[in-house]
Amino acid sequence: MNPERQRILGIFGLLVMVVGITAALNPDFLGAYNLGNILRWTALFGVLSLGAALVIMTGGIDLSLGSMAGLAGALLPWLLRVHGWPAWAAMMLLLAGCALLGLLHGVLVTRLRLAPFVVTLCGLLIYRGAARTITSEQVIGYGVEHEQLRLLATGSVFGIPAPLLLLVGVALLTHLFLARSVAGRWLLATGRNPAAARLCGVPTNSMITLAYVLCAMLAGLGGMLFSLDLNSVTPAQFGQSYELYAIAAAVLGGCSLRGGEGTVLGVLIGTAVIRVLYNATNLLGIPTQLEFAIIGGVILLGVTADELLRRLRQSRSAL
Repeated sequence: MNPERQRILGIFGLLVMVVGITAALNPDFLGAYNLGNILRWTALFGVLSLGAALVIMTGGIDLSLGSMAGLAGALLPWLLRVHGWPAWAAMMLLLAGCALLGLLHGVLVTRLRLAPFVVTLCGLLIYRGAARTITSEQVIGYGVEHEQLRLLATGSVFGIPAPLLLLVGVALLTHLFLARSVAGRWLLATGRNPAAARLCGVPTNSMITLAYVLCAMLAGLGGMLFSLDLNSVTPAQFGQSYELYAIAAAVLGGCSLRGGEGTVLGVLIGTAVIRVLYNATNLLGIPTQLEFAIIGGVILLGVTADELLRRLRQSRSAL
């Protein structure tokens, strides 16, 4: 069986197991309200996870994703309420700004040869500080005049949460990019073997930069949707640790930290597993202090499974 299909079936089996155990221990898990919340938050984190996955597929990492989401999410109500910007203009400006920050990441990584870990860790700190400084650390809300805009995150269409529909659109575009476009195939080739891809004429630096740009834009989009869902933003805390959820979902969904591997479907299922686990800790009365321990365990599980599968494939090919 195809290794990617094996990974997807494995993570889907884990999802079914967690859902089954949680539902058996607490029937409220299958309630309409709870399932609606899980779907909505899975969709919101799914947008971030797809962005993280694109960078991981190139063999990089983006630790600034959560702070960038926090920056965009805090500046959206700031632009709307404090400066009176039209919603469409504010959102376009923030997406363009995130794209420029992603471009900066890519240039620093590819042209100056700085480690992605260092570049994006610095971004994590800078963007968090920028959000707090620009907003003067004030809690910012949308007020009643922007209820229609908030429907992007809180509304539904025929009972389907609006964020889930947005995620489906983003996921389809990402899948088409990776599977049907030359640039998408180049991006995966860059992650598998940068030197070989370069010898074959692939513009590896451009592909790495593109991954950071797309990741930053998805972080900005996800941050604005989170902000609209919550209705008010505390700049010092908003988006904190979101990068951990996104990276965990991507790794658990089959994205190899060595690069060159991963599927959109796997990332979506990985995101669902993370959110179901989080929901289960609340419903089953598990101390919330264990949340990050669970995330760490999930990342370790994904990395270990990836390494074991790699060794298995190597041993088979050697026979």
